[in-house]
Amino acid sequence: MTLDTVKHAESTPDTEQPYRELGLKDDEYQRIRQILGRRPTDAELAMYSVMWSEHCSYKSSKVHLGYFGRTTTEQMRSKMLAGIGENAGVVDIGDGWAVTFKAESHNHPSYVEPYQGAATGVGGIVRDIMAMGARPLAVMDSLRFGAADALDTRRVLPGVVAGVGGYGNCLGLPNVGGEVVFDPSYLGNPLVNALCVGAMRVEDLHLAHASGTGNKIILFGARTGLDGIGGVSVLASDTFSGDETTAGRKKLPSVQVGDPFTEKVLIECCLELFRSKLVVGIQDLGGAGLSCATSELASAGDGGMAIVLDRVPLRAKGMTPAEILSSESQERMCAVVRPEDVDAFMLVCAKWDVTATEIGEVTDSDRLVITWHGEVVVDVPPRTVAHEGPVYHRPLERPAWQDTVQAPTALTRPSTVELRDLVLRMAASPNLASRRWVTDQYDRYVRGGTVLAQPADSGMIRIDEETGRGVAVSLDSNGRYCKLDPYQGAKLALAEAYRNVAVSGATPIAVTNCLNFGSPEDPGVMWQFEQAVRGLADGCVELGIPVTGGNVSFYNQTGTTAILPTPVVGVLGVIDDVRRRIPTGIGAEAGETLLLLGTTDDELGGSEWAHVVHGDLSGLPPRVDLAGEKLLAEILRSGSRDGMVSAAHDLSEGGLAQALVEACLIGQVGARIFLDPDQDPFVQLFAESTGRAIVAVPRTEELRFTDMCTARGLPWRKLGVVDPESAALEIQDIGTFTLDELRTAWEGTLPALFD
Repeated sequence: MTLDTVKHAESTPDTEQPYRELGLKDDEYQRIRQILGRRPTDAELAMYSVMWSEHCSYKSSKVHLGYFGRTTTEQMRSKMLAGIGENAGVVDIGDGWAVTFKAESHNHPSYVEPYQGAATGVGGIVRDIMAMGARPLAVMDSLRFGAADALDTRRVLPGVVAGVGGYGNCLGLPNVGGEVVFDPSYLGNPLVNALCVGAMRVEDLHLAHASGTGNKIILFGARTGLDGIGGVSVLASDTFSGDETTAGRKKLPSVQVGDPFTEKVLIECCLELFRSKLVVGIQDLGGAGLSCATSELASAGDGGMAIVLDRVPLRAKGMTPAEILSSESQERMCAVVRPEDVDAFMLVCAKWDVTATEIGEVTDSDRLVITWHGEVVVDVPPRTVAHEGPVYHRPLERPAWQDTVQAPTALTRPSTVELRDLVLRMAASPNLASRRWVTDQYDRYVRGGTVLAQPADSGMIRIDEETGRGVAVSLDSNGRYCKLDPYQGAKLALAEAYRNVAVSGATPIAVTNCLNFGSPEDPGVMWQFEQAVRGLADGCVELGIPVTGGNVSFYNQTGTTAILPTPVVGVLGVIDDVRRRIPTGIGAEAGETLLLLGTTDDELGGSEWAHVVHGDLSGLPPRVDLAGEKLLAEILRSGSRDGMVSAAHDLSEGGLAQALVEACLIGQVGARIFLDPDQDPFVQLFAESTGRAIVAVPRTEELRFTDMCTARGLPWRKLGVVDPESAALEIQDIGTFTLDELRTAWEGTLPALFD
């Protein structure tokens, strides 16, 4: 084989190279030549192509993502130990504990190969948490598919769910919550967003940098293979053609293949290495593989790096340097280790039967130099690969159709006598039906630290067994709201995730995100993206909590049809003692008072009712009042701390009717509900006004709790009472629903579709 070494590249400037096939634009290729003062070698071209991809470089989103940093105040940063730009955000939760969490997308690979695409998405986000020095504690997932009865949804969804469950279950990590949403816009482009949360002592925080001349670079974990060549880095940086056949998919880069048992051992190995203080810097190998790990470590360090590529353990014969550098084989980590610690590092890896190889060292130069059998195949300034890629100021323009879609359609509303049937129809609709068919495939309680999990509003994990300190986390978004108004839609996603954490009794303290949009080359999509970023950032300022990191996923469209703009927002909350948690389902104590907190307005634009009954998307989404959300959270926290609240459930999609159905079924008790005679029963039951929650309050605490709400200015209304003797939900003037009747409607939909 003739190697395209640096020396050969210098002497053959006119050699044609397949840069377009690798996703590089003409001007990007010319810029690489200017940086190097010559044409790139094949290996260098591979590195730049994957690292300058949309997925890795954020070249279309950087100019907008900077708004997060510009709006984050010092007070918001005060508890943040690591933020945007690191593998994951880290926050101080007190008592010497730090928690790290982040969400990532694996959308395109999950369409091509649902099981492995979803499985390796979980594996990748877990390694991001490991790379911060933390033990991964739990995962969540936010999933979106085409119409529930579509043929391709039946291909994709079972594989994705099996992949998420299979990988997480084998790792021994509980899956504590998330979303499953159906909408025709996701047909051909499902969204698979995975979140992981981990914990560590504050002093154990690790960052990704290669510092200290002479320190060694050690690659450890699985061997490098041909799977995932250009995988997520290239796959997530272009649109699908619309050819959903097997032949159409064969043209795409291969999807990574995961081995959760290897990753489980890798987790334990990493934790022992951290405890033994044997690691100076560490980086996981995910998107762009070794290209990313070497260039980012060197770029963030204080020198250069020299890598001997032929030392990399391979599991395929005949791999070229370009393939080795671009491979996204899973379960691999790259560490910077002091020379005197190398032997101890290797002993720990041997103990856990983890393959570990010294592949290079930190140098005092400003270059990343990679050799292959003695010849230099890469000689680049690492920052130009990792952090100084293209930055695009893409054209953005408010779509011409925006005014049209915001004009409300005159939809026929049901009469009062039709509301009983509507409650059941809505409860059985795909987006509101029970997710039990999905979550029963996940282990929610492995490790014994799970305090709350699906179908609770948020997942809660105990961090410290001695004190009971824990964290709650929620993932939320509503693409329909965001299409109607992306600025308000992003705020609404933030508000719902914040509220879901608050109703558990936890205090929301930090945000992560996964921003899923269509092609950035569409000015309308870029306008949606810019508006959503500003909405999320401005909302965080109002709530006083920072964005600690996240992910951008562009090119989520098939042909010219983009998905609904879907900024998925994750909120992390902390609770001093998980024994004070507030459950979602109402309890069995007869006579407990049910209160509705917040104000209900005639807000049905983009609602689940409009979607299910009329197939309509028009009007304006609900008004968002983040000051009201903050007050609601404070009231719920006080109620939790003082033992005044025995259950709480937020109101969101489907409104009050859906919240009542879920609260009764989760708690397995009945209730008697009294509607406000001065307001339209339909609006009361199905409007999706924000800042609302149902709470169950012991009779002995009712006056104290309502006095607190009144004094703090939080609207409340007595909604009804818990009635476990009836085993039914009775809504005055609407009808009585037995729990068996409700359960049949709520739990029957997904099994009927996918079993």
